[in-house]
Amino acid sequence: MSSFADRLADACRRRGNPVVVGLDPRWQQLPPGLEPDGEVNPWRRRAAGYRAFCRAIIDVVCELVPAVKPQVAFFEQLGPAGMVALADVISYARQRGLLVIVDGKRNDIGSTAEAYADGWLGNDSPWGGDALTVSPYLGSDSLEPFVSMAVQRDTGLFVLVKTSNPGGGQFQDKIADGRQIYRHVAEHIEHLSTKTVGHCGLGAVGAVVGATYPEQLAELRSTMAHTWLLVPGYGSQGGTAKDCAAAFDARGLGAVINNSRGIIFAHERKEYATKFGPGRWLEAVAAATNDMIAQLRAETTVGRLSGS
Repeated sequence: MSSFADRLADACRRRGNPVVVGLDPRWQQLPPGLEPDGEVNPWRRRAAGYRAFCRAIIDVVCELVPAVKPQVAFFEQLGPAGMVALADVISYARQRGLLVIVDGKRNDIGSTAEAYADGWLGNDSPWGGDALTVSPYLGSDSLEPFVSMAVQRDTGLFVLVKTSNPGGGQFQDKIADGRQIYRHVAEHIEHLSTKTVGHCGLGAVGAVVGATYPEQLAELRSTMAHTWLLVPGYGSQGGTAKDCAAAFDARGLGAVINNSRGIIFAHERKEYATKFGPGRWLEAVAAATNDMIAQLRAETTVGRLSGS
């Protein structure tokens, strides 16, 4: 199997875009008709609804985008039934040819970190994720088991560096040894990336950098030349295609841009609600995905992917 970095680059070239569709199901926002008949247990009922919802989205986007990103929390919230649904969603997405970035933000030390990595990453794991989001807060020794497993299984990591939420700067922007903490983390992630670099020139250890901080995004792209960036914050959090432009290299590679609510609940957005509405929610998903792809191609170097 080729490295995760190369598989991601190939998938972006094949689809001609770097869009990642975030699978963040919320019970109150699910379109009608997804609840199973006869199921009285509320957790199993919701889990079945989430499973049907996510599988339907996967069917729409699998020919459009390179990857999806299921958010573990929304499934975990439902207990065992939710986790069974998550396993099915991951498996189904991979069957449909999508790369799966599991958004679990895991980490710990020693054997616990090894257990997380072993459980979530690769074909030899029960979950089968192609990549996993990881927190760096416990230090470099906590990342080592994840990096080792990622290399061993040709999978990937995305480490939190500069997150998209408003409060992220409370710790990430603090000065330590003359520069912000997020820059210290970024330096270490770039070091790990250079040690795992694939044919595409990018490594297996990526970074999460939000579109809501475009100046820092540009700064980190320039200092993390071998690092894939997973960019949240597009759409509902206010990030735009122009905000994401600095994340890409001259080839249109180097970053994948996540959009969750703006795509999966597009039927609620005013620009799609009148035309589609809840009854045609999957058409709204397709329209929102295609519109995002078009915006990124117009505002960034992503347009070069189609000809590469």
